[in-house]
Amino acid sequence: MSGKDITIDGRDGNFTGYLAAPASGKGPGVVVIQEIFGVNPWVRSVADWLASQGFMALAPDIFWRMKPGVQLDPTREAQLQEGFGYYQKFNVDKGVEDIQATIDTLRRTPGCTGKVGNLGFCLGGLLSYLTAARTDTDACASYYGGGIDTKLAEVQNIKAPTVLHLAGSDPYIPQDAIDAIKAAVKDKSNIAVHVYPGMPHAFCRANDPNHYNAEACALAHGRSVELFKGALA
Repeated sequence: MSGKDITIDGRDGNFTGYLAAPASGKGPGVVVIQEIFGVNPWVRSVADWLASQGFMALAPDIFWRMKPGVQLDPTREAQLQEGFGYYQKFNVDKGVEDIQATIDTLRRTPGCTGKVGNLGFCLGGLLSYLTAARTDTDACASYYGGGIDTKLAEVQNIKAPTVLHLAGSDPYIPQDAIDAIKAAVKDKSNIAVHVYPGMPHAFCRANDPNHYNAEACALAHGRSVELFKGALA
């Protein structure tokens, strides 16, 4: 398993991404979509973990239009607020375009089988959901994506197998939002919603002791890997 920064050819310009490959050097692809804190050491560790599971994992720098190379620590208040500042200026539609470019790049990467899924956290969870609706991705795993409930009209466009992981005690995704999401996807056999009771937002952020829950995260990650192993085979 090895990781390196590569260049992604986007519609509006080139940007970087962190690529982690399995020890075998080949496998299906997974795009790792960042939180509001950039492609920081934790996001890179998620890509490394996916590589250990047999996937070619690529984490694109989706903040590149504002400031390339952002890597923030959410446990530091000033950096947390800096991340929220980027979030407020971020163009979601352009972000999805960049993810499609990342999917295309990963499919062309030597060793990738051509099948490419994605998973994303927080802002990346919303982008993962929109990626399911707007791109040619092969599978999606969205983690506590704030704002999904405001874009439920996109559900009808989701054809790929998709799993939505939602935290049961998430101030950004209250119970009425969870209920709306469940109602919108109830007739979509390709979309599964899993709610983790009592869990806070960002319960998979392993470098943040105020949010991380190892048991819930292991359950969610297990479900994501199961999805990918089926849909990307």
